[in-house]
Amino acid sequence: MTHFDDLETRSADERAVDLAAALPRQIARAKALPGYAASLGQVNANTVTSVEALATLPVLRKSALGEAQKAHAPFGGFTTKPAQGFAHIFQSPGPIYEPGSIADDWWRIGRFLCAVGIGQGDIVQNCFSYHLTPAGMIFENGARAVGAAVVPAGVGQTELQVRAAADIGTTAYAGTPDYLKVILDKADEMGVRLGITKAAVGGGALFPSLRQEYADRGILCLQNYATADLGNVAYETPAQEGMIVDEGVIVEIVRPGTGDPVAPGEVGEVVVTSLNPDYPLIRFATGDLSAVMAGESPCGRTNTRIKGWMGRADQTTKIKGMFVRPEQVADFVAKHPEIARARVIATRVGEADAMRVQVEADGGDVAGFEASVIETLKLRGTVELVSPGSLPNDGKVIEDQRTYD
Repeated sequence: MTHFDDLETRSADERAVDLAAALPRQIARAKALPGYAASLGQVNANTVTSVEALATLPVLRKSALGEAQKAHAPFGGFTTKPAQGFAHIFQSPGPIYEPGSIADDWWRIGRFLCAVGIGQGDIVQNCFSYHLTPAGMIFENGARAVGAAVVPAGVGQTELQVRAAADIGTTAYAGTPDYLKVILDKADEMGVRLGITKAAVGGGALFPSLRQEYADRGILCLQNYATADLGNVAYETPAQEGMIVDEGVIVEIVRPGTGDPVAPGEVGEVVVTSLNPDYPLIRFATGDLSAVMAGESPCGRTNTRIKGWMGRADQTTKIKGMFVRPEQVADFVAKHPEIARARVIATRVGEADAMRVQVEADGGDVAGFEASVIETLKLRGTVELVSPGSLPNDGKVIEDQRTYD
């Protein structure tokens, strides 16, 4: 199987050696930026040579990025070049502003497209939006990296999309998972035969039934996990066993509301450090849940695999008129070394909200735990002791069991 480059098949030792050289350089770049003055100012970059050392640094949340952009427009003091030094400036909801470049596969999407089998000789109908948000340019940049031609189709005008794909000879699709079906169904309605055999999708869930429908049409459809800030984070290969972490980022899985890594295989929040020298995001919290998979992919790529998107880590819930946040649950657990994990459950008793806190512990002072719940969560709730390892491995620390219909 063809790989994008030799980085994908490095041994664990080779990857660790390369990381030990790259991380201090990236931390040093970040330290010099105003956005990191408070969080990394006292860090010795030369000591951050491993994922374990990286895990001692603070987490950067998107909300903090947005606030910083108000003080240091437009990028919050987190880029190594001024705004006019980039090829593009994008706006995502918030608004949050992101930089972009047309050089050197800047978002690293070429690696994903190569895994799909897209390359020279292909024509990619790029149905990601080109309007303000970066998805369209991200995938166009990736197609350029693998030598494919691009139809910058954007979103909508389905009949024109079908006609263009037929007339031009489109062989590959890039866009959201469901819009390809809209195009294919319209082509069937118009009696037009399309030559699309490859699809690179993102920005939404690729459900197994939809993937199978594409496969039945002779289309290999794979998905990646990317963000406007980070570019490619992880991507599927034809093996379809999880997602391979991209070689240009470091992925950690942490307990929601904290920066503390979870045990291998446990679901937690995806925290990403980018090695992009123009935009050194350090321990950037995505707000998404995932988990590390054991072993290596049979496709020959050796980097860590994650399970893909498994929900949102921001489980902030209003109970009895008060917001309960994952950070508060983490503070509660931190006060009690005997507690392995905790889970806040919101329910209704009669017509009133109620809160129960399930605690994984081998015994303990329930009354003391309940007093600590009041102190940290600012609400009264009952504590239920459960056996260690019995809480679901789904990344949730707050579960809302109330019904609203």
